[in-house]
Amino acid sequence: MPESANTRAAALPHLRNNGLAMGDPIPLPVTMAAIYHAPGDATGYDQYGRFSNPTWDAVEHMLAHLEDAPCVAFPSGMGAISAVFFGLLKTGDRILLPSDGYHTTRALADRFLKPFGVSYDVRPTSAFLDGGFDGYRLAFVETPANPGLDICDIAAVAAAVHKAGALLAIDNTTMTPFGQRPLDHGADIVVAADTKAPNGHSDVLFGHVASRNADIIAAVTGWREISGSIPGPFEAWLVHRGLETLDVRFDRMCTSAEVIARRLQGHRGISGLRFPGLESDPSHNLARAQMERFGFLISFELASEQKAEDFINNCDLMQAATSFGGVHTSAERRSKRGDAVPPGFVRLSVGCEPVEELWKAIETSLDGISG
Repeated sequence: MPESANTRAAALPHLRNNGLAMGDPIPLPVTMAAIYHAPGDATGYDQYGRFSNPTWDAVEHMLAHLEDAPCVAFPSGMGAISAVFFGLLKTGDRILLPSDGYHTTRALADRFLKPFGVSYDVRPTSAFLDGGFDGYRLAFVETPANPGLDICDIAAVAAAVHKAGALLAIDNTTMTPFGQRPLDHGADIVVAADTKAPNGHSDVLFGHVASRNADIIAAVTGWREISGSIPGPFEAWLVHRGLETLDVRFDRMCTSAEVIARRLQGHRGISGLRFPGLESDPSHNLARAQMERFGFLISFELASEQKAEDFINNCDLMQAATSFGGVHTSAERRSKRGDAVPPGFVRLSVGCEPVEELWKAIETSLDGISG
């Protein structure tokens, strides 16, 4: 990783040091409280569990350190996206969404924003610049897109969006702040599902919003307080624990994904292989320019729905599961989740297993369906 990322990673487990008194626990305690002692004027202190919690504060401090921007925590990635939409948009606004990104974002706009008078259009991630941004209040894009892994030029999109007087939000779930830093490339807002690699253990839902714009942070914080879209303290503690090892896990996962993607290139049973780290990938040059790592997600197609299911289910070191970014390698046939992809399309999330053993298991399963 670049030296700046190493510096952030080294400091991450020690952020609590300055606030520790003699005898304090070094691991973060969980504060399970709905109410706090607050006699008289309690301004500036914790008062009620819908407004604040010391365990959230610690997680937000870690996330802010990674993003180099204030962060607001939410009980899921969709909670974070909802806060951006409902905290910043009003009747008559128009937004632009990716046609090939996470489908639930589009479902939120269609089922809940549209009835409130907020209209939306969609555009492919790889062509997100095409058509400009005049008339939009907010452009929202996921790059790399989930599940197809197309990429857009964040800096170019940010410049065009700002010229049109709009805001740019980037869903950075697939990359984490160790893999890509959209705010550094001009984005106004980052959202992410920390359910994935930041937590890393597939045992909690969590999300965050990051921005260097104080008005945006105030708006999404206000939405969280009024709507009650708050994370639980134990869930926050789990994410805090996961973040302490994110650097190590993310490095292992990305390094293994590069090895496995190169070996998949030559396998006769697959087609449509996508991984930004491959020189043959259409997004490779842009990925090299704006990403610090190439990520741990790989996508490809198998000949049929049955072959895809057999590949996943018969691989000894792979979990058949939705979501991604956990310590265990997982895969999913994404058409069953509503994505507009072929029946045999597979999204593979590379985990933390030793890469040679993982490759042997993947190769054996692929060979079993390709014979």
